[in-house]
Amino acid sequence: MRRGARRYGSRAPHRMDSQAYARVRLDSVVGVAIADAYLAAPLRDERARPAYAAFCRETVRQYQFLVGPVEFGGLGVTVRVVDADPYPDVASMVDDVRRRRLKVWSSAATGNPHPYLGDAENDMFRAVHDVFGHAATGRGFDRHGEEAAWLKHSTMYSWLAGRALATETRGQNCARIYRYPSGRFPEQKAVLLPRVFSDPRRVWDAGAERRVAASR
Repeated sequence: MRRGARRYGSRAPHRMDSQAYARVRLDSVVGVAIADAYLAAPLRDERARPAYAAFCRETVRQYQFLVGPVEFGGLGVTVRVVDADPYPDVASMVDDVRRRRLKVWSSAATGNPHPYLGDAENDMFRAVHDVFGHAATGRGFDRHGEEAAWLKHSTMYSWLAGRALATETRGQNCARIYRYPSGRFPEQKAVLLPRVFSDPRRVWDAGAERRVAASR
């Protein structure tokens, strides 16, 4: 999957090798600030529409690459949408992906509709994020693993689409982890986080993001 992501096209700087993702940690000061920014945002913001339109187009292309036949340049992964959370941990998901198959928790079954994405589009995104974010890094679903998966997957999106990606991953996950201790997911939104929280370069600039978060 790492080779596939590179073959698809990556904006990652040369220094961001697989070892770099293994070391990723999410600072709690930053995580709380991101959670609060997400929860304070409206359900939808028309200014986010161009970013979400780009995000949808690019996600569909990634999904086609993921499921496309190997003989035609795809990765040949069979995706099945199921009605319950299919994996207890990332290891079981990676084991499935090695066999070129993936189960995705149905967006419709969660009862948390997205204000911009349709259920099918949301299912496609869940599939590509699980593969190109989590499986490609081997990182799990805790706050550090989600941070690494966001950073990895962001290399496959344009800068414009990446702003929507940050909301869909970093924003939602921080709200869930820091403000919803029961583990339930927050309401899905079509908004843009402040640039300081949606730009992956800030994470690699040691301390810069934390200084901004602490000052908010």
